[in-house]
Amino acid sequence: MNIDQLNHYRQKLAFETDSWDVYEALNRNEPVVVVDGRSAEAYAREHIPGSVNLPHREISAETTAHLDKSKLYVCYCDGIGCNASTKTALKLLTLGFQVRELMGGLDWWKRDGYATAGETAQVGTGISCGC
Repeated sequence: MNIDQLNHYRQKLAFETDSWDVYEALNRNEPVVVVDGRSAEAYAREHIPGSVNLPHREISAETTAHLDKSKLYVCYCDGIGCNASTKTALKLLTLGFQVRELMGGLDWWKRDGYATAGETAQVGTGISCGC
């Protein structure tokens, strides 16, 4: 067994998550907060139901003071061609939050058939937790 490779995959799973895992965690009411790091305008157009909008450019100790640091914050943006989720995760991590990045962002969430909310909401499998 290659220990370096084993550690790589363990670290990858510790830092990233996918749509199915987030969907399941939300349905089980796990202490997860889904964070959209895009602009308020992008969030208004379409977002993951129950997510909160924290534009990465506005994240600071003051703007996050009301958040519960005992929860896991899953950060997302548009998808592969967008790095707002990475910037959001980095800023939240430096402020002491537990974070993971949603692989593929909103794009892969929709490709996996999950519903979205907002002005251009997509019909799909909904979250049963009432988010």
